[in-house]
Amino acid sequence: MTNLLAAAAFFILLHLLVSGTRLRGALVGTLGEGPYMGLFSLASVAGLAWLGLAFAGSRTADWNLAYWDITPVTWKIQVALQALAFLFVVVGLTTPNPTSVKQEGTLDRPDVVKGMLRVTRHPFLWGVALWAAGHLLVNGDRASIVLFGGLLVLALFGTASIDAKRKRALGDTWNAFAAQTSNIPFGAIVAGRQSLKLGEIGLWRILAAIVVYVALALAHPFLFGVSAVS
Repeated sequence: MTNLLAAAAFFILLHLLVSGTRLRGALVGTLGEGPYMGLFSLASVAGLAWLGLAFAGSRTADWNLAYWDITPVTWKIQVALQALAFLFVVVGLTTPNPTSVKQEGTLDRPDVVKGMLRVTRHPFLWGVALWAAGHLLVNGDRASIVLFGGLLVLALFGTASIDAKRKRALGDTWNAFAAQTSNIPFGAIVAGRQSLKLGEIGLWRILAAIVVYVALALAHPFLFGVSAVS
């Protein structure tokens, strides 16, 4: 279990304590933006690979006891959560967003708040949070709790970390964008600052999300040894 915990801690702290704090600015000042991004990307890929391998090796370990298991009800909830998660992830990745890497310039666009950004300014991370939460719901073993619980924590705290980082870097420009949007999905809509306009999201983005969802669901038994649809 130590290896899995260490891998999860490394991956989470890399993003929350390095990328999301003033330490990032200090490292960029010392190394330069390009070298920093290269090293951070390399560390992220290495950390994710370590986490994946550690999880795979833990599934059959003696210490990996299960506290709960999948039920017919939680399976149905999980299927719905994954569909919603992939919608947020795919649409979020394909929508211009100043919270994304190297996309701060989109704040200069008068129509920057549109489509999925009316729902949340962090669609990708909320998609990851839904994905992780759904997997936790049906996987109650210790290894899964560490993996999916860790990624859930990273996704949720990552939204606040990015907001703080953008606020430090962009000041009033960021504040104006943040005032029009919300971190929590549908928060700005409920508060009356935005309205839901599905047409702005783009039909092709929704279709792409469906294709990715179906493809991964069908490939799940071959990739992970467990069926995602039965």
